[in-house]
Amino acid sequence: MVKTIVDPSLQAKMHQYHIVGRAAPTQKNPVPKIYRMRLFAKNAVLAKSRFWYFMKKLNKAKKSGGELLAINEMFEPRPLKVNNYGIWLRYESRTNTHNMYKEYRDVTINGAVGQMYMEMAGRHRAHPNTIQIINTAVLKDSECKRSHVQEMHGEGLKYPVIRKVPMVSKKYRTTFKATRPNTFVH
Repeated sequence: MVKTIVDPSLQAKMHQYHIVGRAAPTQKNPVPKIYRMRLFAKNAVLAKSRFWYFMKKLNKAKKSGGELLAINEMFEPRPLKVNNYGIWLRYESRTNTHNMYKEYRDVTINGAVGQMYMEMAGRHRAHPNTIQIINTAVLKDSECKRSHVQEMHGEGLKYPVIRKVPMVSKKYRTTFKATRPNTFVH
């Protein structure tokens, strides 16, 4: 069996987790309210940390004074079908907090979120821990607003045919050539 080496930057790093938790029961509040969140993180440990980050903001419940009821990783039902994804997010720049809406085409929501993190790092210099995903949705072709997503829609979409240039036989190969090589093959 041949082991293939895959560039780690091409693999989906983000995972989607469904976390249920609450503040620990006390005498003052014996049945605390249960919160359920859908979070994106690289692993379960970071997802739990993110859950407690939001719980601290929502209802002053910390990890030390709370309990997790369930952690489940969510998977795409059809991971081979290309979809349009809309992502609503909030991020902190060097000066302020900004709301944003972005669209991506991918086969999974995890891939779309991974693209979003890469784009936010490249275009906006946003650190991953400052990005908060507010909502995600699968969009129909008619609901898409961004032109880079819309250009991939349509029935008559055509791609260029790529032809491999045949290699010159060993007998005629040289290091330097007087004429420019022909890259187009009829």
